[in-house]
Amino acid sequence: MSLAVKNLAKRYGDAVVFANVSLEVAAGEFVAIVGESGVGKSTLLNCLAGLDSWDQGTVSMDGVDIDSLDDEARALLRRHRIGFVFQAFHVLPHLDVAQNVGLPLMLLKQQNDSRVQQILDAVGLSGLGARLPQQLSGGQLQRVAIARALVHRPAYLLADEPTGNLDPTTAARVMDVLLAQTREHGASLVLVTHSVTAAARADRVLHLTSEGIRAG
Repeated sequence: MSLAVKNLAKRYGDAVVFANVSLEVAAGEFVAIVGESGVGKSTLLNCLAGLDSWDQGTVSMDGVDIDSLDDEARALLRRHRIGFVFQAFHVLPHLDVAQNVGLPLMLLKQQNDSRVQQILDAVGLSGLGARLPQQLSGGQLQRVAIARALVHRPAYLLADEPTGNLDPTTAARVMDVLLAQTREHGASLVLVTHSVTAAARADRVLHLTSEGIRAG
């Protein structure tokens, strides 16, 4: 299993976001991508998930060229193979914590209350399943987002600044949870971050610029 990117380029009109991006993420590997604000780190992560388009190059997951898939096939790929942790959490306010976490299983028609409870316990949210998102702290909401991304045991976890809005102590706790859960299930983790502390925990750090990507 691997995630491979070759000569990827993304433009908005005449403006080049990034170009000549090539990288490979092996099964179970933790890769951190760092870079200046506005260089396209989140856009690159969205391309890896097939959530955004690109202008040149290829993104393949386990030998499947994502660009060759239509929207429905991309959605099915994400549903089965990818967990995505958004910077803004993207929890649904009208659903309680357990319902938010269980969404990927529901979409896969694999509803499993015991699995939801297991992952809530693992991320330190025991007893909070019935609470609504507005009753939680920022750190707790981030752990809900991580639990939701991991509940279906994806092969790839893509995380966009998961500690960006947290204080240092809570950020360290969130990274502990993220690493423990991905390693337990052998998932590959690609982390986009500004945090030197978070990036330092990666197996490999890559530095993204508009000209390409290099070992950080």
